[in-house]
Amino acid sequence: MLTLADAIEALTNTRPALAEMVITEAAIDSRQVIPGSLFVAMPGERVDGHDFVADAFQSGASLALIQHDIPGSFRTVRLAQGQSLDLHTDLDAPLCLLVENTLTALQQIAHFWRRKLDLRVIGITGSVGKSTTKEVIAEVLDQRYRTLKSPGNMNNEIGLPLTILRLGRGHERAVLEMGFYVPGEIAFLCDIALPEIGVVTNIGTVHAERAGSQEDIFRGKSELVQALPANGVAVLNLDDPWVCKMAELTRASVFFYGLDPAADLWADEVEGLGLEGIRFRLHYRHETLYVRVPMIGQHSVHTALRAAAVGLADGLTWQEILDGLRQGHAQLRLTAVRTESGALLLDDTYNASPESMLAALNLLAELGGRKVAVLGDMLELGQYEKQGHEMVGVRAAEVADSLVTVGTRGHIIATAARRAGLGSRKIAEFENQDEAIAHLRKSLTKEDVVLVKGSHSIRMDRIVAALEVPE
Repeated sequence: MLTLADAIEALTNTRPALAEMVITEAAIDSRQVIPGSLFVAMPGERVDGHDFVADAFQSGASLALIQHDIPGSFRTVRLAQGQSLDLHTDLDAPLCLLVENTLTALQQIAHFWRRKLDLRVIGITGSVGKSTTKEVIAEVLDQRYRTLKSPGNMNNEIGLPLTILRLGRGHERAVLEMGFYVPGEIAFLCDIALPEIGVVTNIGTVHAERAGSQEDIFRGKSELVQALPANGVAVLNLDDPWVCKMAELTRASVFFYGLDPAADLWADEVEGLGLEGIRFRLHYRHETLYVRVPMIGQHSVHTALRAAAVGLADGLTWQEILDGLRQGHAQLRLTAVRTESGALLLDDTYNASPESMLAALNLLAELGGRKVAVLGDMLELGQYEKQGHEMVGVRAAEVADSLVTVGTRGHIIATAARRAGLGSRKIAEFENQDEAIAHLRKSLTKEDVVLVKGSHSIRMDRIVAALEVPE
């Protein structure tokens, strides 16, 4: 396990004697501190972590990183490069390490600790599907190796170092998400994590408002494959032209997956089984396997292919790979609940992009019953905002028997659906969730299958919460 001596060595390049106090993990929220934690006090726009150092120690933190003096009965040690310290394990007061910048210090400790560990890191990036891919890859690798995965969506310059500090010497694999907003971000994360296998899901328009054009997103995401070592493996989606181009940018071996027979690992005869999962035929070299997995929607075949590709690249047997794919423990964000009227409500409200909206509508198309699409605004699409909402509207017209939109951008979806042939009487447009809830309460029947989806900050989850029947 990481120790106080490791943390100080990472920050000063000198190792103190008698500082073998174990650090269980790191936290930036005092409410998430467990006994033995390193609490990292970070100043924020609305709150300053320094105001919660006492709370962190109350919850069992072993020590805290701070970047300015704080009041309280704490033992504070100012750290500097090359500084030699004499610390004792029987500390008579909570210990604070005073550094110039707590975020930078956290990253330095993670950088140091990663290089102390003998394990293989799998890095995952892409516009859509990173989290589910991470979960399923971890299920597969866990069939043979002790595997740690990024919790939630901890995929940035704060979340990834926090995840690294959860690693112990017993871990053999780590599966880490890597997000992208600005050039150089993924390269920076790779410098900390040292991935040997890199997986790219797709290049879409999600976060284009902040990240730029698809070309900009391509360049940012490709930093992962450029960071891989020569003995590494880049697992790339052959069905995505942008991702295919990344093969030219890596010194690692390239492993293509997709629905194209030209891929190293490919699938056909994909059949959606509704909420029961999917089945498909898998091809690898001269082998053909028939597979059924508990993943929802035909688009999930790509998730299964990514996980299988990583398993093959990491030397797992087919039995181990298939056992992992069939686990069904992966945290899928789409859940199904019933309304008071008996309608089946598909809650996919975590977030939305044109790509994930289309995938959700494709799932709706697989299901029986009267299909109702309740769709909210998609945010951060930048120059692709109008085009993205129109694409969703056209597909909604093809799939849905009834369309309900929420928000100002929802009007673009409704207009496109109307132009694509969905009758005006089958479309209802609302500015907020309360109006949509009132409409749905009156109109839903037990024959309806209802998809609810929109960007997280639009809070489409309130519609689900208002309509579902508590178990």
